Amino acid sequence: MKQHLNTLYVLTQGAYVSKDSETIVVRVEDEVRARIPALTIGGVVCFGQVSCSSPLLGFCGEKGITVTYLSEHGRFLARVEGPTRGNVLLRREQYRWADSPDRTREVALSVVAAKIANSRAVVLRSIRDRPDGAGNEALNAAATSLGALLLDLEGRVDVDSVRGVEGAAAKSYFDAFDALISQQKEDFRFSGRSRRPPLDRVNALLSFVYTLLLHDYRSAVETIGLDPAVGFLHRERPGRPSLALDLMEELRPWFADRLVLSLVNLKQLEAASFETAASGAVLLTESGRKTVLAAYQKRKQEEIVHPFLGEKTTVGLVPQLQALLLSRRIRGELDDYPSFFWK
Repeated sequence: MKQHLNTLYVLTQGAYVSKDSETIVVRVEDEVRARIPALTIGGVVCFGQVSCSSPLLGFCGEKGITVTYLSEHGRFLARVEGPTRGNVLLRREQYRWADSPDRTREVALSVVAAKIANSRAVVLRSIRDRPDGAGNEALNAAATSLGALLLDLEGRVDVDSVRGVEGAAAKSYFDAFDALISQQKEDFRFSGRSRRPPLDRVNALLSFVYTLLLHDYRSAVETIGLDPAVGFLHRERPGRPSLALDLMEELRPWFADRLVLSLVNLKQLEAASFETAASGAVLLTESGRKTVLAAYQKRKQEEIVHPFLGEKTTVGLVPQLQALLLSRRIRGELDDYPSFFWK
C-alpha cells in the first residue's frame, strides 16, 4: 500500500517558500518558520500572498509535488506541476469511455450510488447517535427518500437520468442537513446550499472543505495518469476538473460533510471564526482556516480498512486508491468500478 504523504498548507501572508537541498523551507520576514523533508510532502497549497522560489517550483515539478495557489479565503487560482504523468494509452481509453454513452452511464451510476448511500449513512448515524434528538423527523424522511432514490437509480438508462436522481438526492439530503447540526444552532443555521458566494457559516465551511478535497482528488487523478478534465457525471467545461469532481462525490458526505459537522458540533469553531465581506460573502478568518486545516490533516491520517481492497490504509489515500481502481476498470482489469461505500 502506498505511503500517505502530507500536504503543506501555507496561510501566513507574506510567507516565502523555498528549497534547501531536499528540504522545503518556509520563511516569514527572514525568520524560518518551518523545515519539512520533501519526501514527506505530496503537495504544497499557498493561500493569498505567499511566494515560492523558482528553484522550489522546478524541484517540486521533478519530484511530482503539486504547488497550488488559492486566494486567501480558499478560491482556486492556479496550479504548478511537472510533466504529465501516466500512460498515454490509459488516457486515450479514458477518452473513448467518455464518448461512450454506456460507459459514461456505468461510471456515473457507480459514483452517484456511493454518494447517495454515503449520504444516507450520515443521516442514519445521526439518528442512531441521537435517537431522541430534535429534527429526527426530518432526518427519517431524508433517509427514506434517499433509500428510495438509491433503488430508483438502477433503472436509469442514460447519464442525464442519473444526473436527475443525483440532483433529487442532493436536495433531499441538504433539506435535512440543518437537523444534523446539534450544537450552536443560533450561530450555524443552514437553510440550503449557497456557493458563490457562501452566505452563511455552514456554507462557508462546506465550500472550503470541498475545495481542499477537490485539490486532493485532482492530484490523485493526475498521479494515476488519468485526465482530470474528462469526466463522466460532470459535463466537460474548459478549466473544469470534471473527473476529480466525479470521484470526490463519493467522499463528500462521509469525509467532508462529517468533518464540517464535527467542527460545529464539537465547538471547535465558533461564530468568531468567520467574517462577512462587503459583498455579503461569509468567509473563514485566518484562525478559522488554520483550525479547519488541522482537523482536515488529522482526519486524513486516520486508518481505515478499504471496503473493496480489504486492506488497511489512511483516509488521505482513498482518493488515490479510487483513481487507481477506476484506471483498472478502464483498462479492463476489473468488471466494474468499485466506488467507495462507507460501512
